Amino acid sequence: MTNLTTTTVPAPRAAVLDDAHVGDIRGALGTIRLDDTAPRKGLSAKLKTLLAIVGPGLIVMVGDNDAGAFGTYTQAGQNYGTRLLWTLLLLVPVLYVNQEMVLRLGAVTGVGHARLILERFGKFWGAFSVIDLFLLNALTIVTEFIGVSLAVTYLGLPKTASVLVAAAVVIAAASTGSFRRFERTAIFLCIGSLLLVPIYFLVHPATSQMAHDFTVPGMPHGAKLSDVMLLIIAIVGTTVAPWQLFFQQSYVIDKRITPRFMRYEKADLWIGIVIVVIGAAAMMGFTAATFAGTKSAGSFTDAAGIAHGLQTHAGKVAGVLFAVALLDASIIGASAVSLSTAYAVGDVLGMKHSLHRGVKGAKGFYAIFAGLVLTAATIVLIPGSPLGLLTEGVQTLAGVLLPSASVFLLLLCNDHAVLGPWVNGRWTNAFTSVVVAVLVTLSVILTASVLFPGLTSAAILDIMAVCGTAGLLALGYAEARRYRKGWARTGRPVDRTGKDNWRMPPLSELPAPRISTGRKIGLTALRTYLLIAMVLVIIRIVQLALGH
Repeated sequence: MTNLTTTTVPAPRAAVLDDAHVGDIRGALGTIRLDDTAPRKGLSAKLKTLLAIVGPGLIVMVGDNDAGAFGTYTQAGQNYGTRLLWTLLLLVPVLYVNQEMVLRLGAVTGVGHARLILERFGKFWGAFSVIDLFLLNALTIVTEFIGVSLAVTYLGLPKTASVLVAAAVVIAAASTGSFRRFERTAIFLCIGSLLLVPIYFLVHPATSQMAHDFTVPGMPHGAKLSDVMLLIIAIVGTTVAPWQLFFQQSYVIDKRITPRFMRYEKADLWIGIVIVVIGAAAMMGFTAATFAGTKSAGSFTDAAGIAHGLQTHAGKVAGVLFAVALLDASIIGASAVSLSTAYAVGDVLGMKHSLHRGVKGAKGFYAIFAGLVLTAATIVLIPGSPLGLLTEGVQTLAGVLLPSASVFLLLLCNDHAVLGPWVNGRWTNAFTSVVVAVLVTLSVILTASVLFPGLTSAAILDIMAVCGTAGLLALGYAEARRYRKGWARTGRPVDRTGKDNWRMPPLSELPAPRISTGRKIGLTALRTYLLIAMVLVIIRIVQLALGH
C-alpha cells in the first residue's frame, strides 16, 4: 500500500487484512486524500486535518459513558456526594495511556487487537480474547437496551416499539456502506451527551466543593470501606472497559489513519477524554446536589429512578434532559460495543470487516453486528428477564477480565516485530505496569466480593497487602533479570530511526515471538486466575438468578 509520507523511499509492505482499510480518509468532518502528502503548515491547514481525523478517540470515550456508567456515577453521587470525584482525575492518565497505545497499534500495524493476540500469543489466547470479548460485549449491549427501555418509559413512549426502533437505528447507521455516514451519526450522538451539562447548571452544585473533591483524594466520612471500594472498582470498570481497546484499534484502521496523523489522533483522544470526564463529573455533581439531605438520597436503584428524582427536586426539564441523555448514551454505547465485537471476530476469522463496505460486501461482519443488537433488544423485551442481575454481572465480568486486556496491550506495545521504532518507552512501561498491578488487585477484590458478599474491610485490606507483596516480588524479579542481562547498564534504548515511514510487515513475515520463562509463568498464572474467577463469578450469578 502507499504510505502517506513526503519521503521518496518506498513504503514497506503493510499487514492490512481488508483492502477497504486502504484509501482516502473520509471522516465525518473532512477528507484527506491518499495522495495528499503536503505538510500541514498554518493554523487553518492543521485545523482542517484535525477535523478530518476526529472520530475514533471521541467515539470510544463518549461511548463508554453509556447506560452502565449512568448508573454507576449517579450511584456515587447520591450515596457519597462528590467525595469520589477524585477517581475521575486519577483515571485520566490511565485512559490516555491505554488508548494511546491501541491507536498506535492500529495506525502502525493495520491489524486488529484480537488478531495480534492470536498471532503473537497463540490460538488459546486468541480464542480466549475473542470469546470473552463476545460474551462480555453481548451482556453489555443488553445493558445498553436496558438503558433505552428505562429512558423511553420515563418519557412516556411505548417500550416495545421504542426499543425496536432504537435497535433499527443502531443497525441502519452502520449498514449503509458509508464510513462517513456512520461517523457523522456517531459524532451527532456524542454531541448529544453534552445534554448533561445543562442539568448541572439547573441544579447548580457548589463549584468550590466540586473543585476540591476533584483534585483532593478522600474517602466519604462514616462510609463502610468495603462498600466504597466496590463502588470505586465499578467506576474504574465502567470508565476503562475491555471493549474500548478492541474498538479503538479497529476503528483507527477502518478510518485509514496512518502514523503520519498520530498527533492529530492524540488530540482527538484528548477531546474525548475531556468530554467523558465532564459528563461523569456532571452526573456526580447534580445527583449529589439534588438528593443531599433528602429522604430519597441513596434510594434510587436505576437511571429511571434518578430521572424521576430529578423531576421531583429539580423540575421536569432536568428529568427529561437526563432521560434523553440516557437514551442517547445507550444508543451510541450499543453501536460502539457491537462494532468492537464484529471487528474482532472479522479480524480473527479473516472476514471482510469494514464500514466502507455495504452489507453485500461484508455479510458476516454485518450479520454479527446486527445479530448482537437484535438479540440484546429481544432479551430486554422478554417479560421477567433478570435485567438488574445482568447489569451487575456485566460490571463484575468487566472488572475480572480487564487486567488480561491490559497485560496483552502492554506486551504487544513492547513487541519490536509488531511496532518496531514505535514500541513503548521506559516511562510508559513503568506507568502501565503500575496500572496493570492496580487493576489485578481490584479484580481480585471484586471477584472475592461476589463470592463472599459479606467481605469485610479488613479482608479487602488483606487482599491489597497480598497483591502488593506479590507485585513487589515480581518487580524484584524483573529488575534482577534486567541487571543479569545487562539491560540496566545500557538502558536498552529504542532505535527510533525511520519511525515516520515504518509499518508492520505482513503477519506471515513476522519472526516467531520469543517468550521468556518468566513471561510464560506469568501468562499461565493469569490464564489460571481468569478461568477460575470467570467460572466462579458465573456460577454465583446463576445462583442469584435461581434465587439461591
